[in-house]
Amino acid sequence: MGTAFAGLVAGSGGPHSKPVARSAPRVPEGAVLPQFTGLMASMLPAADVQRDLLDSLEAASRHWLDRRPMTTPEIDRLMASLATAAVDAPDPDVLIRMQADLKRALDKPMAERRWVMVIDLRKCVGCSACTIACVVENQLPPGVVYRPVIEQEIGTYPHVTRRFLPRPCMHCGNPPCTPVCPVAATWKREDGIVVVDYDACIGCRYCVTACPYNARTFDFGEYYTDTAQVAGGTEHTLGREAAGAYEHVPSFEYGKRWNRAQDRSPVGNVRKCHFCAHRLDAGMLPECVTTCIGRATYFGDRNDPESLVHELLGQPSSIRLKEELGTDPQVYYLV
Repeated sequence: MGTAFAGLVAGSGGPHSKPVARSAPRVPEGAVLPQFTGLMASMLPAADVQRDLLDSLEAASRHWLDRRPMTTPEIDRLMASLATAAVDAPDPDVLIRMQADLKRALDKPMAERRWVMVIDLRKCVGCSACTIACVVENQLPPGVVYRPVIEQEIGTYPHVTRRFLPRPCMHCGNPPCTPVCPVAATWKREDGIVVVDYDACIGCRYCVTACPYNARTFDFGEYYTDTAQVAGGTEHTLGREAAGAYEHVPSFEYGKRWNRAQDRSPVGNVRKCHFCAHRLDAGMLPECVTTCIGRATYFGDRNDPESLVHELLGQPSSIRLKEELGTDPQVYYLV
C-alpha cells in the first residue's frame, strides 16, 4: 500500500462507515502551503500529499535538466521554439486535432487503445476551470474532487512566482488501488482506464489508502447547501432552494444514470476521475480538456502514432510523478 494516507485507516463497517482521525500532515519545517477556505478547501489533497507530489515534480524536473547536455540559454531557446510552433500551426486550437484523434481511436477495438493525458505545466495558469468543470460534469458533492490544482509559491522575495500542478487520477498501468479491493469493485479496463463499480463497492476505502497520489475520495452523502449560513434563525444563503434542487440532479458516470439519494450509490462509495469515460463512449473529449482556457491539457491514444499525445510524449521535457513506485502512471507532465 502507498504511504500517502498513513494516518487514515480504512473503515470496515460498510458504505456509511466513517473514517478514523487522520494524523497531522507531515509538512517540512519552514514550508508554506497555500491557504484555502470553503469550496476550494474541499477540493485539495491533504497537505502531506501535496508536498509529496510537489517534491516529485521538482525531482523529476531537475532530473530532466541534469540529463540534458544543454546550457540554460539553449533550453530557453528550445522552450521558445516549441511555443512558437504551437502558435504558428495551421490550426492553433488543438481541440480540433484531439477530436479527430479521438474519433480515430474509437474506431479501433478497446484493447488496441491506450488512453493517456498530457498536462503542460508551462501553460497552466492555475485558474481551476478544469476542477470546477469536473465538479459540474460529474455532479460532485463536498469533499469529492477528481482533479484538484495544487499551488506552490517558489523563489525568494522579491523574485517569487507560483506554479500549478493539476492532479487527476493517474490511471496507472500497475495500479496499487485495484488489488486491495476485497470485492473486486475497482479494476483497469482494456483501454487503461481504472474504474469503480458503484454497485459493488462496499465503502471500505482500502483503495483510498493504497493510492499514493491521493486520487480517490469518499462520498459521505453531503451537500453544499447543508452548510448554509444561518444567523439568528434567519437564512442568509441566496438561492438555496434552487441550489438544493440542482444538487439532486443525476449524474451519468460510466454511462449510467445515478440519482443521488442517501441510501443509494454513489453515496457511500469511493469515487475518482475516470477520464470522463461516459463522454469518451459518446465521442467527446474529457470535460477538463475542453474547458482548459490555456489549452494546457491534452488527451488521446498513445498507441496512435499520428495522435497529438504520441507526439508530445516524444518531447524530452515529458515527466511522470512518483515513477520510482513502479505504478506506471498514464498522466504525463511537460515541464
